[in-house]
Amino acid sequence: MQGVLSGFVTIGSIIALGFVLAHLKVLDVGSQRMLARLAFFVASPALMVTVLGGTDVSRLLSANLLASIGGVAVTATTYALLARFVWHRNASDTVIGTFASSYVNAGNLGLPIASYVLGDASLIAPMLLTQLMLLQPVGLAVLDLTARPPTPEESPVRRLLRRASHPLRNPLMLGSLAGLLLSVFRLRLPPLVADPLHLVGGMAVPAMLIAYGISLRLGPRPGAGEPASQIGTIVALKLVVQPVVAYLLGRYAVGLDGVDLLAVTVVAALPTAQNVFTHAVRYDRGLVLARDSIFVSTILSVPALVVIAALLA
Repeated sequence: MQGVLSGFVTIGSIIALGFVLAHLKVLDVGSQRMLARLAFFVASPALMVTVLGGTDVSRLLSANLLASIGGVAVTATTYALLARFVWHRNASDTVIGTFASSYVNAGNLGLPIASYVLGDASLIAPMLLTQLMLLQPVGLAVLDLTARPPTPEESPVRRLLRRASHPLRNPLMLGSLAGLLLSVFRLRLPPLVADPLHLVGGMAVPAMLIAYGISLRLGPRPGAGEPASQIGTIVALKLVVQPVVAYLLGRYAVGLDGVDLLAVTVVAALPTAQNVFTHAVRYDRGLVLARDSIFVSTILSVPALVVIAALLA
């Protein structure tokens, strides 16, 4: 459990740094948006190229992938149906809430946990692939269409072409595709390209966490902006339903056991990813919903991960 606690302490310290910098008026809301844009357009795409490009394709396309996809699909669908037909949230807020209920913190928390707890960093790769190649492109395409509706002056053909090209213009999608192609064809970038990408990609996680810390200081206090029942539902889907579904599919549908079964369950129980908040800031939709879901799920994921590790390790 030392790796789990170490990962949380690292995340918490950088969030606290953002909080303190905002409190001291070194950074403000404008800084928060700048950091989010830097992470979205520059650092995160570079990180995806290096992470996915450096992962063995056999890890990406393994039985764990099917269990990861199943867990994400069940929780995402459940939240989307509740948001639209029970809580009557608009499409943009529904996407952010769907991300919050199913998009795990696979990068800055999943990687250290996979390395130090599970003993193999590549065990996080199936979930990364699920999120970056399936969940994220669909969600961002909906956000592109709903948060930025077409202008009346556009012709029907031009509007259709613009909508169809949205996923291909998303920097995170492009970075993920580039990394996947590198992995599939077993290509290695030359040092003159790879080294700058590693440096730029290293900014992604700190930028997200500092921006999140700023929001905790300058935004509404956690729990004051969204109905507690909705935040509670998101957290329950994220920390209970998703790992249970991943475990059941892993064990009984694709025959996982041992470390692989533990890995797929632990990864599914990780808290909501910080880049959900980055997307919320980028599209100016569901900011408080994303922030509160991350805050609560991150705190409660510690006992959830301890229980899972105790039962399955």
